[in-house]
Amino acid sequence: MSEAVKPVRIWDLPTRLFHWALALSVVASIASAKIGGAAMVWHFRLGYLALGLILFRLVWGLVGGHWSRFSTFVASPVTVWRYLRTGGGASAQRLDIGHNPLGAWSVLAMLALLAFQVATGLVADDEIANLGPLNRLVSSETALLATSWHRGVGEKVLIGLLVLHVAAIAYHRFRKGQDLVRPMWTGDKTLPANTPASADGWPHRLKALVIAGAAAAVVAWIIRLGT
Repeated sequence: MSEAVKPVRIWDLPTRLFHWALALSVVASIASAKIGGAAMVWHFRLGYLALGLILFRLVWGLVGGHWSRFSTFVASPVTVWRYLRTGGGASAQRLDIGHNPLGAWSVLAMLALLAFQVATGLVADDEIANLGPLNRLVSSETALLATSWHRGVGEKVLIGLLVLHVAAIAYHRFRKGQDLVRPMWTGDKTLPANTPASADGWPHRLKALVIAGAAAAVVAWIIRLGT
């Protein structure tokens, strides 16, 4: 007899909102940088939004829903290697419930790169019209290095990671028959009935709102450091 399955809440609402808000902010920030001019006002605002989202995710990775916690999806390098060798087959089914081992490290890499990209933007100086709010706190040499990275290698690597992310989603959809987009939209995946679900009630969401407010306050404080 096959194991009973049912919809299981994997991604809580705060995690889903974070995911889509970060995706939109990153795409829009890249677009605004390419447009330049008056659009740079929005580039800075989107950078502040991305910083707040990253701070939120770091905390939510400790206290969020079961499958959103780093402890449940960040695998060791050995586990990642075994997952790649087996191709994520039936024996690795449980590793695919939330982020698979390779996807988990991709998430961490994306967050780390975004954090560094935002940090360099905070101190950047394009020597034309745009100055990061924390520019006065660093030397001109540091500011120029940060600007070079932010506008050059950092942007290219970020775009590359975005392309890889979309390619991985397409690969899982068309080659492995796994829809990764719908669960991140609805929150649910059809899984064995004994799969632990993520908490997603209103007390849980209120906790997320408090954390988001605290993250926004930290971002505002960081921006004021340069004034």
